[in-house]
Amino acid sequence: MPPLTLALTGATGFCGSYVAGLAAARGHRVLALGRRPARHGEHVPWDAAAPEVPDLRGVDAVVHCAAAVGDLPPGSAGEAGQWAVNVGATERLLGAAAGRPFVFVSSASVYDPRPDRSLVTEEHPTEGGHLNAYGRTKAVADRLALAAGAVVLRPRAVYGAGDPHLVPRLLGSVRRGVLALPGGDVELSLTAVENLAAACLAAVEWPAGAYNVADARPYRRDAALRGVLAAHGRSARLLHLPGPVAALAVGRREGVTRYALDQLARPVVLDTTKSRLRGFTPGRDLDDYLVRPGRPSP
Repeated sequence: MPPLTLALTGATGFCGSYVAGLAAARGHRVLALGRRPARHGEHVPWDAAAPEVPDLRGVDAVVHCAAAVGDLPPGSAGEAGQWAVNVGATERLLGAAAGRPFVFVSSASVYDPRPDRSLVTEEHPTEGGHLNAYGRTKAVADRLALAAGAVVLRPRAVYGAGDPHLVPRLLGSVRRGVLALPGGDVELSLTAVENLAAACLAAVEWPAGAYNVADARPYRRDAALRGVLAAHGRSARLLHLPGPVAALAVGRREGVTRYALDQLARPVVLDTTKSRLRGFTPGRDLDDYLVRPGRPSP
């Protein structure tokens, strides 16, 4: 790919910062759209929650990573904020892009959790069943992006050095040396943030459509959790609770939600055949992270 001028949103966030760093390292010019300057790229002031539309003249492609995250119940007061950013900003950016290549970082949270997800293709339903406002708003934005001819990437459980969500939540869930889990061991897809960043840049040249992005293989849940805990100097006995018993903690214990339980209790494996057919091969896996869990890649 020749050097491009990329408009990138979310460059100060977890995923977007990796995209910005990789793009800069590859010689691309990065215009970092956001409220504050990013480590990499030229700052272009823009508030995803505001109605203003950024000026994208001179931009070759758009990579949209910005999102309002949070495991909020559907219909909660906080959903309005997620709707403004996840849906409203995406819609405005798609209009401003005016047909330029557009890569939208969606999420596997858009998939309806009710059907079997032991091997999820991009044709899996996204129209309902979402267990939190994030999944619901991202699903709406996902459909808007597809209708506009964008490339839509759907990672699952993005992890890596600097992760502000998954690992802190895991470490905080250990109580008195015990980590309570819903149900027995299952297979789960995870996505290294470096793999997602590489996919974002590669996808600028992909045909429009949805693509799952995950590590080369799924992981056994319990082994992955033990590995992450050990990498952070923690150990815990894994306590498997029957689903109905685990569900009793929803709303009573911090961090325990219907969505969180669903993501851990049932197998969720992404079929990445479609992205592989575009020549994309994930270069990182969980073992790489466990060796250096606190240091971002160069």
